[in-house]
Amino acid sequence: MEKLLYILARGVIGLLQSLSLTAVARLGRAGGTLVYWLDGRHRRVATRNLTMCFGEKPAAEINAVARENFRRIGENFACGVKTAAMTSEALQSRFEFVDAGKTVARTDGRCPYSCIVAIGHFGNFELYAHMGKFFPGCQFATTYRALRQPSLNRLLTSLRERSGCLFFERRVDGPALRAAFSKNNLVLGLLSDQSTGKRGVRLPFLGHECSTSTAPAIFALRYRLPLHPGICFRTGLARWRIEFGEEIPTRENGQPRSLDAIMADVNRAFEVAVRRDPANWFWVHNRWKADKPGLARTEMDATGETVILSQRDLP
Repeated sequence: MEKLLYILARGVIGLLQSLSLTAVARLGRAGGTLVYWLDGRHRRVATRNLTMCFGEKPAAEINAVARENFRRIGENFACGVKTAAMTSEALQSRFEFVDAGKTVARTDGRCPYSCIVAIGHFGNFELYAHMGKFFPGCQFATTYRALRQPSLNRLLTSLRERSGCLFFERRVDGPALRAAFSKNNLVLGLLSDQSTGKRGVRLPFLGHECSTSTAPAIFALRYRLPLHPGICFRTGLARWRIEFGEEIPTRENGQPRSLDAIMADVNRAFEVAVRRDPANWFWVHNRWKADKPGLARTEMDATGETVILSQRDLP
């Protein structure tokens, strides 16, 4: 079965990469529409999430946003495959970048400092890995969870590695990730908008409590790096803009803020992005699971020098 899936995946990748980006986007949107009607389980999850967060909207509008969300997801996944093989010159006309936090936007292409970026499943979020093509002085990096099928995982890894971004597997690459912080131009993006179960902390998001990853706050405090939100917005068919937001404070009066306070600010930044374009987020994920918080609530020690956390809290 794995071999069959591998052959199918190679065929789909080859097909998508042989087409123009616009054609791939339209194909992806058509696929998203098909999945909306065929995949009742995820359609119900998206509709339930939207209704819970935007209860003031009529049902017809909720359903319209859900349909568009499936189209966007199809477009983004298909385009993610295509853009993996595109050069920076080819991508340039499809991609904008706004850096309100001045994290990497230097005219000389150098990276002013290493930083942590809290990213989420907004738009074509895979484009984050390609940003190094536009800022050669910065080493972009992120974490991922490997697929259970080794051959499919190698295929996905080979697609992503063309971007020049460093990818660290969450369960086994901890030492390599820590070593990467010796660089002074590391821009580490951490997906922070999905439920992390009992490993997370319970914080409000769009008016309802949910499990929230503490990884961005942990890394920012541990390595004393600035933390920024990073959002990918769709600006048109197969066109996107990545916006880095203002720095989220990790210290107050010289002392570390709590992980809860830092991540609450990250959630608020994500909320603004969701309300700006509701169809742009990943509504098919069951973010508001009824998990209870883990026993090891993460805090800083009295000296402010050491993050008190367990290894399981690392991404």
